[in-house]
Amino acid sequence: MRLSYILKQEYGEISWYPRRDPINELVYTILSQHTSDINSERAFDQLITHFITIEAISNADVLEIEECIKTAGLHKIKAVRIKEVLNIINNMTGGFDLSFLAEMPLQTAKNWLKSLPGIGPKTAAIVLCFSFGMPAMPVDTHIYRVSRRLGLIDLKTSVDKAHDLMEKIVAPDEIFPFHMYLIKHGRKICKALKPRCNDCIVASKCPSRLKPS
Repeated sequence: MRLSYILKQEYGEISWYPRRDPINELVYTILSQHTSDINSERAFDQLITHFITIEAISNADVLEIEECIKTAGLHKIKAVRIKEVLNIINNMTGGFDLSFLAEMPLQTAKNWLKSLPGIGPKTAAIVLCFSFGMPAMPVDTHIYRVSRRLGLIDLKTSVDKAHDLMEKIVAPDEIFPFHMYLIKHGRKICKALKPRCNDCIVASKCPSRLKPS
């Protein structure tokens, strides 16, 4: 993909690495919903430091979980969701090992995760991409904005549908770096309110670019 190559020249080589084991990634991603990376990281660290193991979290009182994750925001909802999801996984699999997902076709693995309460396309894609290196494209606010501005997806495309559409556009082995490139580009150049089109390396290919003032 030519666009991926251009962004690579700007942001450098990006290689996949496993960020967390799958069950921890799932818990972290639930915490990250509707909050900043800093807040979700802090809440996750507090949760793991306090309980030590995922099993202990699943057995804990919801109020105790709430106290650990207040910095993530919506802590009452997220505490209930985390405990519920962990207990369902334990009942379904006899533990918390999600490594079996790596043996499934991508769509089957996505559907398995999305069958859990509160787990949508983005959370499922994050777990599969970041923990297993599977070619799942998580679409966050930056990727959604940049991909629509670049015309990669239609402006009317919903964020939920964008995940599958982006996976069809990008080669499987380029999905992880392309995901990271679009996030970097969205944060640095293609900002929500004041996009820096004059500094954009792909402006010549962008149908949404602003004319120089």
